Amino acid sequence: MIGPSEILAILLFLLALWLVWDTLRAREHANTAMREACERRGYLFLDDTVSLHAVRPVRDADGRVRLRRNYRFQYSDTGHNRRDGAIAIIGDSIADLELDGVSPPGIVR
Repeated sequence: MIGPSEILAILLFLLALWLVWDTLRAREHANTAMREACERRGYLFLDDTVSLHAVRPVRDADGRVRLRRNYRFQYSDTGHNRRDGAIAIIGDSIADLELDGVSPPGIVR
């Protein structure tokens, strides 16, 4: 017979599994968005990946609680340097993107 502590352990395991899966999915979304943004500007997306910097709960435009994931990455505008950029994703939407030290107004995608 499965007791309450075993059920709780299974639920916590499933929650952790979902969090890892969702974070990997968001990271792929961020990688794709950064690749496209760098291509549009003629930049090189260095290391071809973003790195997770922070995760925190926030409310989206509809008032629902979502996870905001902040990623950092490096790119080159000349091919001989490394510049830092950032992207923030809330749920499935890109909330902020920073290249050239500036964020474009509004949501990118």
